Amino acid sequence: MVRRAQPERTCVGCRQRAPASELLRIVAIDDEAGYGLRPDPARRLPGRGANMHPDPACFAQAVRRRAFGRALRLAGVPDDGALAEYLTRQPPRPATRSGEVR
Repeated sequence: MVRRAQPERTCVGCRQRAPASELLRIVAIDDEAGYGLRPDPARRLPGRGANMHPDPACFAQAVRRRAFGRALRLAGVPDDGALAEYLTRQPPRPATRSGEVR
């Protein structure tokens, strides 16, 4: 049986590498007021994406470091309200980051 390699991505918050299936894809949507961050759990929205663990701690780190603007190649700071709301509505998931002990 041949095992296929899973694509790995880096979380913009904690900077840990993880399989893409464990990370939430984030895209920037251009609206009237500028750019807004939107979650893309199905990984189907067009455009450049950033990846992040679906964890409020990783979100806080990414916002503090202004990582979304750099990862998505945006000028200025995008609106993160819709993304913050999405993360607070999600049930907590067990962390599976490499090197983390549970």
